[in-house]
Amino acid sequence: MIRLAANLTMLFTELPFLDRFRAAAEVGFRGVEFLFPYDHAPEEVARARKFAGVQVALFNLPPGDWAAGERGLACLPDRETDFVESVERALIYAEALDCPTLHVMAGIPPAGLDRADALTLYVERLRHAAHRADDHGRTVVIEPLNSRDMPGYLLRTSDEAMAVIERVGAPNLGLQFDLYHAQIMEGDLTMRMRRLGPAIRHVQIAGVPDRHEPDSGECDPHHLLRELDATGYAGWVGCEYRPRAGTLDGLNWAHRYLAA
Repeated sequence: MIRLAANLTMLFTELPFLDRFRAAAEVGFRGVEFLFPYDHAPEEVARARKFAGVQVALFNLPPGDWAAGERGLACLPDRETDFVESVERALIYAEALDCPTLHVMAGIPPAGLDRADALTLYVERLRHAAHRADDHGRTVVIEPLNSRDMPGYLLRTSDEAMAVIERVGAPNLGLQFDLYHAQIMEGDLTMRMRRLGPAIRHVQIAGVPDRHEPDSGECDPHHLLRELDATGYAGWVGCEYRPRAGTLDGLNWAHRYLAA
């Protein structure tokens, strides 16, 4: 049974962040996700979640200096202390929000760092993150991002992600499978979902190529969601897209999946 989660970083942006929880619940979302909650205290976000009556499905570890172009710390040399602190900070929020799953962004390796060395560092830090998350009963996921939207990002395809997951060897580490990124980089989404099913711990969806509602573009969302359901996937599907107009105007495609 498909369960949609509203991505509150991209949807309902006409409202302040803490008001988006209630707005999502009012149109039938029972789950939410977002990139980063760290502009607000954990207790503030927790109050908004509880008032709305929604579950927080996923959010990201702190990414480093976003304004300076950092997109995760996990593969950056000389940032070990910052990475460890980011894991602990995310776990504080996960506890307050009762969030089961945390995304560890790989990062963009600096110029001159060999890719193999960046991957080795990434694996080591993922082992640490998975171990600490396991101490708190949480799952960690990694997500390949397409090279058009995120040039230079370390993790680009599901095959690369699966190789990293195998190297880390942690039972609470899985794949965050974003249908938008995967279509751009790899395609063959139906067969890929079937093959990767056991490793998928979180899914996201958006239209390709413009990252608007998934009811337009290259992929049929209802076919993909039926196929995902057939794999036995029981997690959330994050609606991580930019509405063409207002959020509410673009939800016709989703009504069949939302609570009455």
